[in-house]
Amino acid sequence: MREAAPPQPSPLAGGEAAGGGAASRPRLAYIMSRFPKISETFVLYEILELERLGLQVEVFPLLRERQGVAHPEAATVVARAHFHPFLSRKILAAQLHFLLRRPLAYWRVLAEVLRGTWGSPNFVIGALGIFPKSVRFALEMRALGVDHVHAHFATHPAVAALVVHRLSGIPFSFTAHGSDLHVDRRMLAHKVQAAAFAVSISAYNKEVMVRECGEAARDKIHIVHCGVDPAVFAPPARRGGARENGAPEAAAASATEPETLRLLCVASLEAVKGHRTLIEACDLLRQRGVRFRCDLIGDGPERDAVVAQIAAAGLGAQVCWHGLLPRPEVSRMLAAADIFCLPSVPTPQGKKEGIPVVLMEAMASGLPVVSSRLSGIPELVEDGVSGVLVEPRDSVALADAIQALGEDPARRLRLGQAGREQVGQHFDLRTNAQRLAALFAQGGTARRAAPSSAREAVSSGSV
Repeated sequence: MREAAPPQPSPLAGGEAAGGGAASRPRLAYIMSRFPKISETFVLYEILELERLGLQVEVFPLLRERQGVAHPEAATVVARAHFHPFLSRKILAAQLHFLLRRPLAYWRVLAEVLRGTWGSPNFVIGALGIFPKSVRFALEMRALGVDHVHAHFATHPAVAALVVHRLSGIPFSFTAHGSDLHVDRRMLAHKVQAAAFAVSISAYNKEVMVRECGEAARDKIHIVHCGVDPAVFAPPARRGGARENGAPEAAAASATEPETLRLLCVASLEAVKGHRTLIEACDLLRQRGVRFRCDLIGDGPERDAVVAQIAAAGLGAQVCWHGLLPRPEVSRMLAAADIFCLPSVPTPQGKKEGIPVVLMEAMASGLPVVSSRLSGIPELVEDGVSGVLVEPRDSVALADAIQALGEDPARRLRLGQAGREQVGQHFDLRTNAQRLAALFAQGGTARRAAPSSAREAVSSGSV
């Protein structure tokens, strides 16, 4: 049986719509591990900004995240996202579709993925788990007339995009962030080679990718920072005086104590975020007689350990954990704070930050930030100019930096203003979404029109 070749391309910037006839807006498909994940705001708001620029974005999550809290803007995207279980009649029908029409492509890409992930139980099991779903994605994306597939994270989402590409001919790209590069770079060079282009969120990460993939890959890897909306995260009218109205009750309660230093940390409760170091620093500040309150926003696998450490240190009156909060609440807490702290650390497993988006949010809010001299963070925070950087796990240096800023309101204001300028110049969501959209248009992307039989099969539910 001779295998049919994928349909021939026409340019992303034009072409026929999947239904035929009139020209349509470019259509992208986004693949991510989980959606809507409250800690991955950069994915949600990047999608919304690309749509504001005129692109159509279809969302294909590998898993549906069911957290109790979500950002309000996520609801409309969730309502139209293409969620699938790991196994269903539609999943099985997609396997049969490609086994009958493109059997060689089906078996080749399965073998390709298994060869690339072999040796890592996590990657092999994950690849086998997502492969049937990725095959279904390929069928649906062709029927939708998707022009380009973009994956967030270089691990399983990039594998899924590779499977879609091999089966449908739709070009793909992916964004590599932090821990998806630093723990295990299995199959990374293969993915970069197969992709139309790859994106790194920092120059530091780009060099990691080039060392892994070879110098020939350098021009194929583009730096596009994540970004935030400076209009959403803006300084309050008076920073360091009266607290902004509308902050959560915890913030309002301390508004009568202007001499109390307000610290804030917004981060998933996982080892890489450095909560242990922050709590140790808070213990030192208390011993020194510094009046402060530290609010923690977030949740995660280290929650019990963090809560236990707070209790063991006797810091229950100074350190308050709020759990997960949506973006409007986070914005109000940022407006009520004096200093933002994120003492990120590398984990024993090699996990590292990329450039934390929450640091961008804090800096856009005019807050002075204290973070770690690690990974891509110095590309955002210039030590002594737009924030303060200390060595990872150095709780004494962290406490010293916080105390010094607490005693110098004028310096806090200067650092906060410089931080906001830095975000506006280099980490603005709209500017960076425009750069990404330009890559989609210029990076060899192309529309693959689905055969009418495939469109009709998907729309009718027969596959």
